[in-house]
Amino acid sequence: MPLRLRIILSLILVGIAASPVARAAELVVRVVSQTVGTDELLLALAEPEQVAALSHLATAAEYSVVASEAAAYPRITTGDSEAILRHRPTLVLFADYSRAELVAQVRRAGVSVLVFDHYATLADVYANLRTLGRALGGGAPQRAETLIRRCGIRMNALREKLRGVRPVKVVSGTTYGLVSGEGTTFQDLCDHAGAENLATTLGGLSGHVPEPTEKMLGWPVEQLVVGLDADSPGTADNGPEARERALEPLRKIPPYMFMAAVKEGRAVVLPAAYLGCVSHCRIDAYEALAKALHPEAMK
Repeated sequence: MPLRLRIILSLILVGIAASPVARAAELVVRVVSQTVGTDELLLALAEPEQVAALSHLATAAEYSVVASEAAAYPRITTGDSEAILRHRPTLVLFADYSRAELVAQVRRAGVSVLVFDHYATLADVYANLRTLGRALGGGAPQRAETLIRRCGIRMNALREKLRGVRPVKVVSGTTYGLVSGEGTTFQDLCDHAGAENLATTLGGLSGHVPEPTEKMLGWPVEQLVVGLDADSPGTADNGPEARERALEPLRKIPPYMFMAAVKEGRAVVLPAAYLGCVSHCRIDAYEALAKALHPEAMK
């Protein structure tokens, strides 16, 4: 090939490599999210082409606040590294409760990982959004800041509406034999929705712990907070049908079967995914519980 032609071809190839399309191809971040909480963060910030796969629970409405949106994306189907790596990720999102050996296997495969280990408060959520935004690049950092500003506006409005209200005395109700105290997502929910979590204030409990049955019977519970499938009729608006359905199994087990609040049907039903939400979507839960407990203030 003549020298002149070789030079021209070289310049063409250099131009292609330097083009915006080629650079974008090199810089595309492909992300696999291994937990529901990171699913919610990722879908809020990522471009669609950056989402390689979501967690296996991403479309389960009882766990995921973004179940409907998540249906558009692939999901990992098992809990091993092969299920993650087959999606060819450049970045995998874990939480500190992800299996340590799984995180290590993905790292050994040469894939970058982010392990989120703080999510108890909104400040933690904001930090996680910024961390993920930086990792995604492109317009994601700006999207993170925009989302944080919107969250701040909603929180300011919620605080203003609830200013001066008397906190309603509540406990979380489940069939698992556990009650939620200090340091849980339920406590965080109460702190922002005008509720007093009696498991914390009277029980002195921390974390998710076995129910102190006899002690709970002495608590002046005004409303039980229970979770139900978001798709169940009446759940979205805390309807009477949903309350009956949520309370039915609790009426058969102590201590709830003996509680006046349960006998009288005094309960707030929330979509189950709200009770364990660790992303910015928890603000939806704050607003829903506040509306149920303080309807006049929330008008």
